[in-house]
Amino acid sequence: MASVVMVDMSNKKVKDVDLPAVFGVEVKGHLLHTAVVNQLANRRAGTAATKNKALVSGGGAKPFKQKGTGSARAGSNRSPLWRHGGTIFGPQPRDYSYSIPKKEKRAALAAALSAKVQESRMILLDKIELAAPKSKDMAGMLKNLGVTESALVLVSTVNKNVTLASRNIPTVKVLRMENINVYDLLKYRYLITTQDVLAKIQEVYGK
Repeated sequence: MASVVMVDMSNKKVKDVDLPAVFGVEVKGHLLHTAVVNQLANRRAGTAATKNKALVSGGGAKPFKQKGTGSARAGSNRSPLWRHGGTIFGPQPRDYSYSIPKKEKRAALAAALSAKVQESRMILLDKIELAAPKSKDMAGMLKNLGVTESALVLVSTVNKNVTLASRNIPTVKVLRMENINVYDLLKYRYLITTQDVLAKIQEVYGK
């Protein structure tokens, strides 16, 4: 069973904590890849669209007579061969989303969490509290914890001060436990969370 040292916001040791089993699984790269590709595909808007010759304006009459002009025969100025004509095989609105097995998704999330522990990139705090929604206070906490790169702050409930204090720090993202996902766990170098979040993760994903 994996364990981690719990610290306070000034980086002083509080106690040793045994992590749930979900933090100690084998990290399988193909599961992480599958989950990330799926998540990015589901985010795609799929709104790209072009007009084919049935949708562009014009084309109500034959542009010129069939013979005698020296030009190629044409029945409509909406032809894709003409300037301002329709587009051939252009993109149309579509849905890129697809689903993967629930078991596979849970396994990928467990692998992402375990990777943070194995890389010593997980910081467990006894609590995350800021007296005011100030970016300076948030930056000070990160400095105390030795976080010099990007960080994902995982909280159990809405924490207004922490959320607002992080908005002006581009390398920090605050996420509620209900919205935990593989992409953000891999995107941000550090995972900062609290013991109450661990309890919820064990409750939801430890089965």
